[in-house]
Amino acid sequence: MTLSRLIATSVANMRVILKWGCILVPMSACIGTLCAIFLWLLDQVTACRIAYPGLLWLLPLAGVAVGLAYHAFGRCAEGGNNLIIDQIHEPGGGVPLRMAPLVLVSTVISHLFGASVGREGTAVQIGGSIASGFGHLFRLDPHAVRIILTSGIAAGFGAVFGTPIAGAIFALEVLSIGRINYRPLLPAAFSSIFADWACHGWGIHHTSYRVSFAGAPDWGGSVFHMAPVLLAKVGLAAVCFGLASLLFAESVHRLAPVIRRACPVAWLRPAIGGVATIALVYLVGSRDYLGLGVVAATQDGASIVNFFHTGDYTWSWLYKLLFTVVVLATGYKGGEVTPLFFIGAGLGNTLSGLLGVPVDLLASVGFVAVFAGAANTPLACTFMGIELFGATNIVYIATGCFVAYLCSGHSGIYLSQRVGIAKHAHPMIVPDMPLRQARTVWDKW
Repeated sequence: MTLSRLIATSVANMRVILKWGCILVPMSACIGTLCAIFLWLLDQVTACRIAYPGLLWLLPLAGVAVGLAYHAFGRCAEGGNNLIIDQIHEPGGGVPLRMAPLVLVSTVISHLFGASVGREGTAVQIGGSIASGFGHLFRLDPHAVRIILTSGIAAGFGAVFGTPIAGAIFALEVLSIGRINYRPLLPAAFSSIFADWACHGWGIHHTSYRVSFAGAPDWGGSVFHMAPVLLAKVGLAAVCFGLASLLFAESVHRLAPVIRRACPVAWLRPAIGGVATIALVYLVGSRDYLGLGVVAATQDGASIVNFFHTGDYTWSWLYKLLFTVVVLATGYKGGEVTPLFFIGAGLGNTLSGLLGVPVDLLASVGFVAVFAGAANTPLACTFMGIELFGATNIVYIATGCFVAYLCSGHSGIYLSQRVGIAKHAHPMIVPDMPLRQARTVWDKW
């Protein structure tokens, strides 16, 4: 390569970097700021719901109000995370800008009145909506639209959980099962890190989870710990985590059509979920399964934080699964991921006593492994485990995520995912088949 060509190539590359920098910096700052507002609002409404337990009785009416808002203004925004993934695979009409305020307000309302939903779906939709708006503003071509939407997902995910590396990998991994396109890696990583920085810049702090288990301090001079018997026990628990992922995803997918047939009017369906939630509260005899479930209203209540310590939480994971499936299948907005954290940590807490595994270790593995199986993102969840719990137990965390991913089958919470490489050989499951089609094929096999 001649000197003149080398200089010309360097100048061209600098122009591309400058162009993307001018797009990604304000976009990521905007997403990070909206995530900060969202997380602050969640803290406020959660405190309000705990202080005024009677708000639960208004949950059916709140759900109907949100349903009417989407009926009047939502249109294609109803597609949520699946719409964003579809637009990355096949850019077309784009993601509407109104998705961001609609899902933010709707999720806050859901949490105020006690719906058992999460926050990841909201953050990803905020990221995708804002990214699509920037794409239209800068008149990006379809290839660039794919990159900016992927970066928007990364920014929303990284900022809302405080896990920027996992956010970047999640945005790449969630698109196709078993296959990753690394072309958007740099802009996705930049967006996730910058959005997380912007979110923290507004004074937002994420929950800290303490895992005290570190194995033998002199384990061969390595910073990692791995004991064969303990690893085998974690692998056995991971099979249960994968089956829990499958149970969660399939419960939502199979209950939703039943609800649609029973109630053809879309905006009325949340009333069914609201009434069912109230009934479940009184059947279970606890309000611990409302909202996010990160912390409990009482000192020993069922919560993600408390699952890292011993306690009587045997069926808490199943109760949370029921509460969440009911509201998601009936149309409440929010997300699935934080409830999946609850289910995984709670199941890990239960299995720790049966398997003789340290409770904080298995709770941390379940925390990320159930999500890995449900979202089909084992690499992102492994990095999330490192960012949240440290690298000492990475062997156990990775084992939990990989095994749960394999055991969750061809199902998941994002039906717009494409099958890059099938988990298990099947003559009818071909590359680039949408997951919604693959799970149907697998059922009929």
